[in-house]
Amino acid sequence: MCTEEKIKFPFKETSQGLLDFVKHSPTSFHAVRTASEMLEKEGFVHLAESSAWDLEPDGKYYVTRNGSSLIAFCVPREKEAAFRLFCSHTDSPSFKVKEGPQLSGTAGYTKLNVEQYGGALRAPWFDRPLSLAGRVLVQTGNSIETRLVQIDRDLLMIPSLAIHMNREANEGMKYNVQTDLCPVFGDESAIESLRPLIAREMGVQEEAILSMDLFLYNRQRGTFIGANEEFLAAPRLDDLQCMYGSLIGFLNAPQHRAVSVYGAFDNEETGSESRQGAASTFLADVLTRINAARGGSQEDYFRAVAGSFLISGDNAHALHPNHPEKADPVNRPQMNQGVVIKFNANQKYTSDGRSASVLKLLCRHANVPYQVYTNRSDMAGGSTLGNISNTQVSLQAVDIGLPQLAMHSPYEMAGTKDTAYLIELTKEFYSCQLEVTDEKMAVQPSEA
Repeated sequence: MCTEEKIKFPFKETSQGLLDFVKHSPTSFHAVRTASEMLEKEGFVHLAESSAWDLEPDGKYYVTRNGSSLIAFCVPREKEAAFRLFCSHTDSPSFKVKEGPQLSGTAGYTKLNVEQYGGALRAPWFDRPLSLAGRVLVQTGNSIETRLVQIDRDLLMIPSLAIHMNREANEGMKYNVQTDLCPVFGDESAIESLRPLIAREMGVQEEAILSMDLFLYNRQRGTFIGANEEFLAAPRLDDLQCMYGSLIGFLNAPQHRAVSVYGAFDNEETGSESRQGAASTFLADVLTRINAARGGSQEDYFRAVAGSFLISGDNAHALHPNHPEKADPVNRPQMNQGVVIKFNANQKYTSDGRSASVLKLLCRHANVPYQVYTNRSDMAGGSTLGNISNTQVSLQAVDIGLPQLAMHSPYEMAGTKDTAYLIELTKEFYSCQLEVTDEKMAVQPSEA
């Protein structure tokens, strides 16, 4: 395993870039917009799925679906080239405002009617300033425009019930989303004010708003913590940390071999079974169209896929300081100790001996430390998008992540060093010489 002494990383500056990315990405829609702006700044051209694609050698392109998933790619000059993919996800557990958004509460309150999105830790959402962000569908003449909104002020709160009224509160609570988690929006005068508020925020007439996809988001900004600022805390680190780190690595790879593909999919937290999720045809559609636009046949496509490799990036559980007994006795990742390779015998993660060997060599070439994660054998774990995307495109794949605490909380904790490690790994992945088929495995370091 490599050690950080072999190479110097700008850890603090890199993590500040991550915190800035998180700040501008309170929802999947905003994360895709922020990433799109970063891609366009580097010369990537936006492609519409509904238009014909004319791809040039050395061209750089990106395509979005639903405004919440994104795939970017670089086209090499070599006609025969496999795909090299790094994919993560854009969504995080939260609470979505229902179509009938407002509830008249008792004693002069107005609440918002919400439902849970994904496997959120519910308790940390109480007693903190919240606000709303998402997309709004606006009528302009006979057309419908999609516009993003992020209300940049403390707007909502979900108040806890006082200990005096629930003496068993510290003995464990079972929260009901409908009765316990609806946030206070205002007094009785606010009962019809959500749509007018959104309209004012966007500078449109209220009647022009046709529909909205709005989510609660935590107003607490990301920050550095620890005696030596060795940790960071922020909303949505799962999975914006992998999304950001892989994007920076993709954009800064010294050279791109094969067809370099960067993907970020929505709805991983709810199973990926949506038009824009990893279980959709989005990835297969894009790869097929890249092959066709380059003049490749169906046979060429099958050959390219057979020699392709996918890194699926989704954050991993770090060893918990107060609950070490929840970790595997041996495989116990720690923050600031590098990239985590994730294994599961039942293929909840795609990593196996072959793909993990490739990842370890990439880490060694990049001078990046790596760790291993497995669940305790008597505890069920989660899954991610690697094995799900493989139902659409059969790729050799490895699942990795960055170690973190408080996963699925509205405020999570990670290591200050690990984003930089991921960036270096991603740069090496896209620029090295990689040959991985059933017949041969070889990883030659990049020339940079």
